[in-house]
Amino acid sequence: MELEVLKNEDDFLEFIVKGERHTFPNLLKSKLLEDKSVVFVSYVLKHPFDDDSVFSLRTSGKKPKKALEEALKEIEVDLDDFSKGVKKALK
Repeated sequence: MELEVLKNEDDFLEFIVKGERHTFPNLLKSKLLEDKSVVFVSYVLKHPFDDDSVFSLRTSGKKPKKALEEALKEIEVDLDDFSKGVKKALK
């Protein structure tokens, strides 16, 4: 998965997640919305056939990069927990 940063400001980050349509971007957006420092987060596909998601993230009191890193770590923990649950259930 490739990331291209379009804007990186104190309270705003805009980036493209290349090769991702809705599955991962929607998960990331949902996790970011759990962060109280996130004022706004959204992603858009510029065209219905596009494979790149353009994210916009605005924060207050925390750098957007920090909010993004924390959300990604939480997703990693959630996926690890889910994997353990599946392995346990399918023994």
